[in-house]
Amino acid sequence: MTNALLDDTLKASDVAAYLRRHPDFLSSYPELAAVLTMPREQGAVASLAAYQLQTLRDKNSDLERKLAELTAVAADNERLMQRVHDLNVAVLRANTPAVAARTVVAKLSDDFGTDQVRLVLFGDMTLPPADWLLHEPGGRAAMPEFADFLAHHEPISGRLSAERLYRLFGQHAPEIRSVAVMPLGEYGLLAIGSRDPDHFQPGMGTMFLKMISATVTASLARLKDGA
Repeated sequence: MTNALLDDTLKASDVAAYLRRHPDFLSSYPELAAVLTMPREQGAVASLAAYQLQTLRDKNSDLERKLAELTAVAADNERLMQRVHDLNVAVLRANTPAVAARTVVAKLSDDFGTDQVRLVLFGDMTLPPADWLLHEPGGRAAMPEFADFLAHHEPISGRLSAERLYRLFGQHAPEIRSVAVMPLGEYGLLAIGSRDPDHFQPGMGTMFLKMISATVTASLARLKDGA
């Protein structure tokens, strides 16, 4: 019976598949290692052992690079978590909702590297006037630019349309290049803007934005309850 390995019609993929199933093949036929043609490096033919070693080194380098990236992300997340914690503590220490709101805006500006903050309040909720505060008595219906956002109750981040930017930041809209917007339930919404187009990116983790949103929403609930 003809050996399938000697069949001229055998495809390279079949050989490769066979070798994957029998990784010890060269142990049984060591003489083949001497005649196999290996990939060339700088004009010289590498030995099988050298080729395997280089392959392992390349894989190790890739793993080290990925580990360094994961470590950097973990460090960034730890710093961000600490800032969110500091924000929560500062709001808890505020003796009135108005002080809590000012504290939130100050913390977002100083600790989170944002250039503009906007707190939009719906309905009859009021706070003392401030350049970062917008009152919208008409509520959701008066902000059609954000109808889809308000309907989904999820934070968004990235670059907003000129119409949305102007609705939030007015005359400062042209200088804002990226934004994170957080829903505040029935109370309104919170927006933080940056001159850096990459500061807030689409798809960035929303966990921290949701935590900030929950903190501000709880503070506004105190206002509504007359605390």
